[in-house]
Amino acid sequence: MSRSRQNKLLTRLVSAENWVTAAALADHLGVTPRSVRTYVAALNARVADGVVVESGAQGYRAGPAARAALREDAVEPGTPRARLHQLVRRLLESESPVDVHDTADEIYVSSATVEGDLARVRSFISGSGLTLKRQGSQVWFQGTEMAHRRVLSRLVHDQTEMKSLDFPALMRVLGEGSVGAEAYSRFKADLVDALGGLGYFVNEYAIADVLMHVAIAADRVARGRPLATGTVHPRDDSVAVGGVLDELAIRHFGVRFNDGDREFLTTVVLSRIAAPRLQSVQTVARQRVDPKVTEAVLDACNAASAEFLIDLSGEDFTWRLILHVQNLLERVQESAWSRNPLTRTLKASYPMIFEVAVYIATRLQERLGIPLVDEEIAYIAMHVGARLERNRTDDSPPTATIVCPGYHDLDSLLRSSLDRSLGRTIQVVGVETRADPDWASLDTDLILTTIPPPVSSDRIVPIPLFLTDSDVERVHAAAMRIRRIRRLARLRTELEKYFAPGAFVRDLDPVAGEEAIIRRLGALLVAEGVIEDDYVERSVEREQMSSTAFTEALAVPHALSMTATRTAIAVGMADQPIPWGESRVQVVVMVAFSESDRAAFQTVFEQLVEVFSEHDSVQRLVHKGTDLPRFLDELVAVIDG
Repeated sequence: MSRSRQNKLLTRLVSAENWVTAAALADHLGVTPRSVRTYVAALNARVADGVVVESGAQGYRAGPAARAALREDAVEPGTPRARLHQLVRRLLESESPVDVHDTADEIYVSSATVEGDLARVRSFISGSGLTLKRQGSQVWFQGTEMAHRRVLSRLVHDQTEMKSLDFPALMRVLGEGSVGAEAYSRFKADLVDALGGLGYFVNEYAIADVLMHVAIAADRVARGRPLATGTVHPRDDSVAVGGVLDELAIRHFGVRFNDGDREFLTTVVLSRIAAPRLQSVQTVARQRVDPKVTEAVLDACNAASAEFLIDLSGEDFTWRLILHVQNLLERVQESAWSRNPLTRTLKASYPMIFEVAVYIATRLQERLGIPLVDEEIAYIAMHVGARLERNRTDDSPPTATIVCPGYHDLDSLLRSSLDRSLGRTIQVVGVETRADPDWASLDTDLILTTIPPPVSSDRIVPIPLFLTDSDVERVHAAAMRIRRIRRLARLRTELEKYFAPGAFVRDLDPVAGEEAIIRRLGALLVAEGVIEDDYVERSVEREQMSSTAFTEALAVPHALSMTATRTAIAVGMADQPIPWGESRVQVVVMVAFSESDRAAFQTVFEQLVEVFSEHDSVQRLVHKGTDLPRFLDELVAVIDG
């Protein structure tokens, strides 16, 4: 039984934070629902006194012991991956070369097995600055202390399935004698308080990686392996932060950092989690911003504003993004990316915002030469999302009529109660106080009635005279349903215009790879006269920048530029899930947008992702959409609910 698939199943449930059907899990893993049941039973057997996976009529969800099970079993004992980690730790900790034959005897494998593992070690440390040296049967790492630490942090990240720091994994990597997790928890609380006192906002999403670097530094210093001496003249904003790190390290770990460690950790703090809050701190931070960064960020924001018809101006927004990119440049110099636990959520829930972030990242990469991974792009998306949220103008809320027969001023009291509880969710445009209203004349989106209606309808929501929390939730749910129907109705109108008759295939090869599938669907659009070959090339480049698998079932490859002669969509489906980035999809929708349809981009893009975010809808489309007319019929049926 594959423990890696068990872990993948559990990771999916933890990230979902809700019920997931057996069929959806089976598709995600590429197995049968029966295998899913077997994996769930094995997972629950891992923790004797806890529930790892809960089962119910709605499927499965992560139980209270789910994260503990992942932490304890992130690396399956005895596997090549476990031996790789064991070998790397030995080589990092040893003061002298490690003997291949002795190591084989100690871990109960053959020397040939260890030789094979050493090849994986070379691959694992690639790009870290360490090299694996050998003389006879003796092997050792050669490189700087900083290179050793890069491999240690890589080892920590590789031992956890989660997107945040796993302290038990960290303790396993650092080995016996390292400081316990409780000390780091106290260190973290004191660090956040101290940074706040110095005038900084703290990025809690990235603080786990900072604590990992602190833990590694404290452990290596305690072992007599500090970093080389730092610069003679530290930056002005580094002195105060360095002093805080010194004081907290002595208090919590009993170690004193030298100039090299203090400078490195101060840079980590300032480039990852500390954003200036007070004006005095901002002034110092502005002094270290490279003018090239300012110019590149402003250019990227202006271009994105024009391309997506949005407003990305404003001193507050651009300054924060400029400082973020400046910090990013400093992280790039150390090949140290900031992890972002919200990456998958941002991509799936806000695909348009993420797309704008990818566009900005592409411009920054061209201007500054910095490669960007998804998690760094997600931080740019958070900046963009915050800016757009401040300027967001929602569609007008659903209109509502209250039906409440007159008695004293109860109808006024009910309207006031609804305004207080749901003022931004619905717009009450009338109150009918007759006991026999003309129901047919009530043409608002919703009718909220205290008396029984003559017929049932999705528009009609019975409510009592005096609202409870559950009544407010029912009205809110009805309003959200109306808004979703509106959005999807717009999508239905748009999509019917855009599907290319000759660009529909049912037989995508699950093992062909993303690029081959993009080229196949792109060729169909080229044949339709919609795009040129260069659009296909740019779509491949966009995919390499960041995966376009926006949900667990759908990928939407496209180019960032809107150069199609008309907007058109090519659809490809596969009976078996296709590995796509870190996801497994069954539907690939290649979209080619034209300049004239720029305003439709957001509607089509976001709401197409919304339709394919529901597993049952995807399966319905995959199984019943045998050709384009049937696919469109099923798509309309799904949209109409």
